[in-house]
Amino acid sequence: MEKQGLTPEEKNKEFIAAYTEDFWNTQNIAAFEKYYATGFIEHHASGDQNFEQTKGLCQAYLTAFPDLHITTDLLVAEGDKVTKVWTANCTHKSDFMGIQATGKQVVVKGIEVFRLADGKIQEIWASMDNLGMLQQLGVIPPLG
Repeated sequence: MEKQGLTPEEKNKEFIAAYTEDFWNTQNIAAFEKYYATGFIEHHASGDQNFEQTKGLCQAYLTAFPDLHITTDLLVAEGDKVTKVWTANCTHKSDFMGIQATGKQVVVKGIEVFRLADGKIQEIWASMDNLGMLQQLGVIPPLG
């Protein structure tokens, strides 16, 4: 139920909070289409991903880390964009991108900027600590 009297920015923050709980924290890949627009684009340092590529990557995370839980550390909204700073806690229980399950628990931090329109996520600019995750999994030795 939508709350009355909220600004568009407050509504967008509530949407992202609900998406984090409903999609990620309940490992609900079936809700992908509920939140992501079909013309969706995700921007990463390594290149852009479309709707299908992002859905596949999300499925890979949810399979490899079935206890994945994301804590939202900060939500900031301006216009049609919401920035989320987050911390993920999870256990590596299945193969992930060629890395055999290690059983190790990892803590990963990241930041995403979401652009919302028509009740869906249209774009995400995403950055997460992949190096730290690979070091915690034992794939890359710690620096120094």
